[in-house]
Amino acid sequence: MKVELTVNGKDITADVEDRMLLVHFLRDVADLTATNIGCETTSCGACTVLLDGESVKSCTVLAAQADGHSITTLEGLASDSGEMHPVQKAFHTEHGLQCGYCTPGMVMAIVSLLKENPSPTEADVRSGLEGNICRCTGYHNIVQAALVAAASNTVSSNTVSSNTVSSNTVSSNTVSSNTVSSNTVSSNTEAGK
Repeated sequence: MKVELTVNGKDITADVEDRMLLVHFLRDVADLTATNIGCETTSCGACTVLLDGESVKSCTVLAAQADGHSITTLEGLASDSGEMHPVQKAFHTEHGLQCGYCTPGMVMAIVSLLKENPSPTEADVRSGLEGNICRCTGYHNIVQAALVAAASNTVSSNTVSSNTVSSNTVSSNTVSSNTVSSNTVSSNTEAGK
C-alpha cells in the first residue's frame, strides 16, 4: 500500500505493508529513531508522537491510518537553527530524565499537553502524563520540567526573553520547593518532640 505522510515538515511517500504500525514506519522507513518501541500495547507511551498536533501512541496507529496526515517526532521539535524546543530545554535544565528511554514520549506528551493547557498546575501535568510510564524516576523532575516549559512558553509569547524567564523560574521553583521541604522537615521534627 502506498502512503504519503508529512513527517517533521518533510513529505515521505513509501510502499508499506497494510499492517505496518506508524512507530515502525517512523523508525524503519523515515529513519527517525527517537520514537521508541516499548510495550506495543499503548501502556507505556515511549512511542508518543504528534499526529496533526495531537499526541498519539504510534504503536497502535497503522501507517495507513496516518496517510495524508502530519506527524511530528522528537527530532522535529528543534528549530531550523537547531535551538531546542522549550520542553526539551526544560528537560535538560530540570534533569527530567534518567535512562532516557521514555524521554521522547514524555516530551511529546508534554508538548501536546501544553498546547491544550498552556498554564497547567502540577496536578494537571501529572494527570496529563498518566499514559506515559517512567520506570526510573519518581516523575518529580519530569513534572517540574513541564511546569518550567509552561512558564517559558507563556513568557516567550509575551515577547520577553525565555532564557531570562527560564532561569528565574528555575530559581524561584527551586527555592519554593526547598522552602516547602525544609518547612515540612522542621514541622515534622517539632511534631516528633
